[in-house]
Amino acid sequence: MRHSGRQIDELRNVSIQPHCNPFAEGSCLIKCGNTQVICTASVEDFVPFFRRRTGLGWVTAEYSMLPRSTHTRSRRDRGANVSGRTVEIQRLIGRTLRTAIDFAQLGERQIVVDCDVIVADGGTRCASITGGWVALQLAVNKLLKSRVIYKNAIIHQIMAVSCGRVKNRNVLDLDYEEDSNAEVDGNFVMTSNNDLVEIQCSGEGGTIPQDAVGDLLRLAFKGSQELAQIQNEALQNDRP
Repeated sequence: MRHSGRQIDELRNVSIQPHCNPFAEGSCLIKCGNTQVICTASVEDFVPFFRRRTGLGWVTAEYSMLPRSTHTRSRRDRGANVSGRTVEIQRLIGRTLRTAIDFAQLGERQIVVDCDVIVADGGTRCASITGGWVALQLAVNKLLKSRVIYKNAIIHQIMAVSCGRVKNRNVLDLDYEEDSNAEVDGNFVMTSNNDLVEIQCSGEGGTIPQDAVGDLLRLAFKGSQELAQIQNEALQNDRP
């Protein structure tokens, strides 16, 4: 039994509240246990220079943590002082969400997905991707309803979940206490069809046992399917 009382293949309580921001084209508040992230998707009628006059759109992401989202206050990321961790995470969010988009259907417009962590208790990048996809779909739905575009630009569903090895046991969805003591720490980004988008996996306290890899993937597949269902429930009243 884990310190939280969860089984090794059990997610934390996950909820997604859509439309938490009345101004953004798409938004949601995702809660994974104590971790909470506000995800907003903003549509802009321009694209980066490398997309101009191509007829193709773009998706990018930004990630930040409120100073007191953690146990002790951290400094805000500003200007040239953005931490390497923040840059790495927002690049991960951006490139994984881009795999979900048909840029030709989006046209020459950009969607910026902002992921702002208000409470951090492990798995913030996974929550950001999972919630970020919901915000992205809501923004595309709004474009469809207003007839700015005529075909759904979302080509598949994206979600992310952490898996790791803690006290020689492979477990699903690590919270902060588990993550900080894990021998192996991994983040798995998948589609609802169980296709892999990206895997980040490292041996924190040594190497990764060969027989653990398949088990971690099995846990990730299980968790991703449950997250996909939660995403669908959040979107069920907002179909184009």
